[in-house]
Amino acid sequence: MRRWAALTPLALTGVVLTGCGSSADYKNEPRPPAPIILTASIDEQRVSVSPRAFGAGPISLIVTNQTSTSQRVTVESANKTGTGPGIRQETAPISPRDTATLKVEVTPGRYSVHVGADGITAALLRVGPQRPSAQNDLLQP
Repeated sequence: MRRWAALTPLALTGVVLTGCGSSADYKNEPRPPAPIILTASIDEQRVSVSPRAFGAGPISLIVTNQTSTSQRVTVESANKTGTGPGIRQETAPISPRDTATLKVEVTPGRYSVHVGADGITAALLRVGPQRPSAQNDLLQP
């Protein structure tokens, strides 16, 4: 009985150590591109966005409402119908003289940045090929 009592901890240690290693093939996928920041403003005539052309990947759109009424900003893909699922993301209402941030993962194509108010012209964005990976960039969030 003593022999079994002495061998049990060794057997359990062997089982635990066997589970630590893995013979499964681990694939180290590259990181996505680093997010870029786009700035936008809404005034009584138009929505302005800068920059208007960039590569595909994650973006953060920071919008300021310079109108006298609350506005919702929508980023929507403007690709041809039938070319795949589109993107449509919207902010909460942005109060006058306030800001909001909208994070979107964009793919190559054209996008419209617009508000629901009549008479305010939408901004058009052109998104090119995927930006390079941020795999070797230091100090990434």
